[in-house]
Amino acid sequence: MASLKDIRRRISSVQSIQQVTKAMKMVAAAKLRRAQQNMLQARPYANRIRDVLYSLLPQIDRELLPVLQVREDIQRSLVVAVTSDRGMAGSFNTNLIKAVEQRIDELGPDRVDLICIGRKGQDHFAKRDYNVVASYANFWAELGFDHAMSFGREITTRYENGSVDQVVVFFNQFKNVLVQELREERLLPLVVEAGEHIDTTQVMFEPSMPEVVNRLVPRHLNIQVWRYLLESYSSEMAARMTAMDNATQNAEEVIEHLQLQYNKARQAAITKEILDIVGGAEALRLEA
Repeated sequence: MASLKDIRRRISSVQSIQQVTKAMKMVAAAKLRRAQQNMLQARPYANRIRDVLYSLLPQIDRELLPVLQVREDIQRSLVVAVTSDRGMAGSFNTNLIKAVEQRIDELGPDRVDLICIGRKGQDHFAKRDYNVVASYANFWAELGFDHAMSFGREITTRYENGSVDQVVVFFNQFKNVLVQELREERLLPLVVEAGEHIDTTQVMFEPSMPEVVNRLVPRHLNIQVWRYLLESYSSEMAARMTAMDNATQNAEEVIEHLQLQYNKARQAAITKEILDIVGGAEALRLEA
């Protein structure tokens, strides 16, 4: 059995860890409130602009913009993995990375370009010789719409110049504090997925179709990338808050177990001292 000193040292160590996890939970909760507010403000606009654009697709002349081109033969794909810069968030990054690896295996590793948004994905895929063509990290604390525009420009440029034939994005969608849903969405080409219902009502363009399309399509792509970032950041904070709450509770259970061990060891030491005293007194009595 461990000595009383060793048990006290372990209790003190676990208590220190518990203080850290409790502080990290509070920080994540504060960041989650702000992130969730931004996400909830952006989500209706992103969904609405997507619905509007997809309802216009049957009437749009796809020769207006290179990004509207649809390539039937998919020779090369671009996969975008949105992870976090930091860990301590449960399976938030692990599940997404596994899903990306599985998708790349299905498409063929030699036919996939990879963009990593977040240090965790960047470090993982770079060490495993995946074809990482761009990576971004250390921006989440100052996340802004300019980041979405920069990432969107990188993605659309590769599609427009024919480097890739489709763009698939992996991210975590925020459901609630306890649930984050791993999502795979095809950002490009802009086509209606099978089974998806769209409004096919005839629309009059004012001032003209080319001008409306030239403004709507880039805005749609930037807003969708912005939504991916906000959803992922909110999910990260929620996952970290939940993970740190669980760690705090686990630390409390460990402390209780160690305290019980300490009490048993202390009682055993006291009992041993009493037996030594009684034994010594009995020996003196017999000698007398």
